[in-house]
Amino acid sequence: MLDRNKNFILALAGAAVLMAGAPALAQDAAAPAAATAPAAETAAPTTTAPVAAEAAPVEDVAGEDAGGHSGGITPISMFMDSGLIVKVVMIGLILASIFSWTLLIIKLIEFGSLNKKTDTFLENFRQARTIADMRKVAASDEFDGNPLADMAAAATEEVELSRQAGLNVVGEHRDSALFRAQTAVSAVQSGLAGRLSAGQMFLASTGSIGPFVGLFGTVYGIMNSFIGIAESNTTNLAVVAPGIAEALLATGIGLFAAIPAVIFYNYFNTRIAAYGTRSDGFNAELMNAISRQLDKGA
Repeated sequence: MLDRNKNFILALAGAAVLMAGAPALAQDAAAPAAATAPAAETAAPTTTAPVAAEAAPVEDVAGEDAGGHSGGITPISMFMDSGLIVKVVMIGLILASIFSWTLLIIKLIEFGSLNKKTDTFLENFRQARTIADMRKVAASDEFDGNPLADMAAAATEEVELSRQAGLNVVGEHRDSALFRAQTAVSAVQSGLAGRLSAGQMFLASTGSIGPFVGLFGTVYGIMNSFIGIAESNTTNLAVVAPGIAEALLATGIGLFAAIPAVIFYNYFNTRIAAYGTRSDGFNAELMNAISRQLDKGA
């Protein structure tokens, strides 16, 4: 009986000892876990922070290159950033282009007015019945400066001068009077091409040398760009591209000035040739009219 009670008491004592040791074991097991968790937390910032710090400048540099060079390049900015020689070339070509367009407007107005006045003169000239009437129409202020009116005025003036000199223009001196009238008309007509061709030399020069002047600016600008590459020791496209673009702009402006000039030159050459053909036809008409009046004794 005593032995059984003794065993029971020992069992209770052992259970009490186990229950008292369980919290300590739990604290001992939790302590290593808590020690490893801060280590992991502190290790994570040390590995990720430098990566973020290193990645940020790369994005800034890329954004600066894209925004500072690609997005900011315009023809005006390229002109302002170019060298002195390239600027002089560009300004000269721009002025040549402006002058070419100004010539276009002036000569279009000139030819329009010329043809309109010529049509009116021919209507009045064909209504004249005598050489005196022809001379009166040709010398009127309404047709002052018209080439065909000047031709008619020169021919009728020569016939009148021969008559005032006492020559028989309707008889024995008829042929000589007609010859002198024809010579006077040819003298007026010879200056017609030069008069109508005003400005054509400038258009021809601009059309022929404009691209070469622009090419000179391009070569000079690219030369300076390669010198800059050698001095900066870099071949980065973002650094090289602006200088080359500025140089190529000179060739673009040269073509912009030359192409319209060539078109205008050919167009006005056609108009001048057409009016020259018209003056040749009027020359024959004028001589026939004077000859007819001389035969009639007018």
